[in-house]
Amino acid sequence: MAAGISPTVGVLDGECRAGTSTSKSISNGSTLSVDDAGVVASPDQEEVVSNPGSSTPSLVDEKITEALVEEFLPFIRSGGWADIGLRNHMEDAHVRIDDLVKHLGELVIGESTGSFYGVFDGHLGKDAAQFVRENLLKFIVEDTAFPAALEEAVKRAFLRTDRAFAQACQIDSELASGTTALTVLIFGRTLLVANVGDCRAVLCRRGRAVPMSRDHKPSCVEEKSRIESLGGFVDDGYLNGQLSVARALGDWHLEGLKADDDDGGSSSGPLSGEPEMRQAELTEDDEFLIIGCDGLWDAFSSQDAVTFARRRLQQHNDPEKCSKDLIVEALKRDTSDNLTVVTVCFRRDPPPSLRIIKPPVRTISNEGLRNLQELLNSL
Repeated sequence: MAAGISPTVGVLDGECRAGTSTSKSISNGSTLSVDDAGVVASPDQEEVVSNPGSSTPSLVDEKITEALVEEFLPFIRSGGWADIGLRNHMEDAHVRIDDLVKHLGELVIGESTGSFYGVFDGHLGKDAAQFVRENLLKFIVEDTAFPAALEEAVKRAFLRTDRAFAQACQIDSELASGTTALTVLIFGRTLLVANVGDCRAVLCRRGRAVPMSRDHKPSCVEEKSRIESLGGFVDDGYLNGQLSVARALGDWHLEGLKADDDDGGSSSGPLSGEPEMRQAELTEDDEFLIIGCDGLWDAFSSQDAVTFARRRLQQHNDPEKCSKDLIVEALKRDTSDNLTVVTVCFRRDPPPSLRIIKPPVRTISNEGLRNLQELLNSL
């Protein structure tokens, strides 16, 4: 049965559509890709109302907009839900912390407001997912670069967690397993998503889906090229004929996938534990974020999930109910995997109704029609 997620612990459709950079910044003016629903997830398509008679916003408009962006601070609230689906065992894990200062203490992260979320989709057992859930945040905050250089701290923490689990498996071989991992750190207006595998994070910006992660599938051109350069191969969409993801933490027991070089960096094998990161500066246009394991995305496109969740939040404004609603709908659509969803809202109020600006309708009078007909008859 479905179970609620305790409050104490709260994209890109198509895995081959991202650029080559492993760290991307997405601002409100970014150019983004078309998702598999055929909807352009781009703020460029939003309607802009300028001064009457002016083709561009005035200097005053721009200054006001800049001031609003600078003053905006998200009001963080979240909720999550999980379900075993049609599987015999639940291998997902999650973490949901709305207030890092309360959780870790001001001495650890300073006076900045912060939040942390994570979804971990285990395979070949649940131990890797549980280990990452319990240790990844600790390694992030212990890193010397935290919180001044978040991307650097998060990257090293992922790799450190991967190697720590390898050591744990050497002590207890029954722990041998693997997991995908997607984490979200929010500091003030800065949103940082780190991803290894095929969990996905999607930002809702005024009703449009903005991808905040990329699915790491072995068949993706970039991943396949990396895999083959490290001596691996892709067979029918599976890495070395074994895994359906190109990046994961754990899986040290699978022959030929990871090799420990003892240099503290990423494994030199074809299965990578290095996260791909994307960052965004939140504005008033950003309404909520959906984080989900691949079982959700088997049933929803990114835009479909955003549209569905937005309607539910407009009805009840409850992120936990919204997460449950997404899972219940995914089960109706015959997804069979474990399901875990976390919804993070950035405002107190529900998403507003969007005003659709329609072009003016031009009409012609009866007299004009008669004149037109006379003109045509005279030709």
